[in-house]
Amino acid sequence: MEPKKIIESIDDKMGFTPEIMNMMGEMNPELFEHYKKCDDNIQQDGALPAKVKVLMSLAVMAAQRCEPCCESQMRSALNHGATKEEIIETMNVIFITSGAPGVAACRKALKLMQGEEGGGSGHGCVPGRRPR
Repeated sequence: MEPKKIIESIDDKMGFTPEIMNMMGEMNPELFEHYKKCDDNIQQDGALPAKVKVLMSLAVMAAQRCEPCCESQMRSALNHGATKEEIIETMNVIFITSGAPGVAACRKALKLMQGEEGGGSGHGCVPGRRPR
């Protein structure tokens, strides 16, 4: 699948285009096969609902302490209909498995849940607009 179609498909499911996708589309279109796996495996319902897989991804990104990635996964979780209660329960799992540093990585992401703009830092995982 061509990069532009992969970006459109993921944008439709996540509700935004992560900035890194536009950057990589220009720099290395072949890399988009990896993003297609994201589209095929995480952003769609399977044995687990997509919302659950996105919340799992949020926990993994928090464990990696990637703040912009946590913002991206939070946006996706909210777009997939995650409730405040589901997000708070995910935060509890993050605390149990990754401690305070994992929770701290979600600081800006949690502002999104409260309806505040997280204020992307431009590290490549924050939302961008896909070129049309």
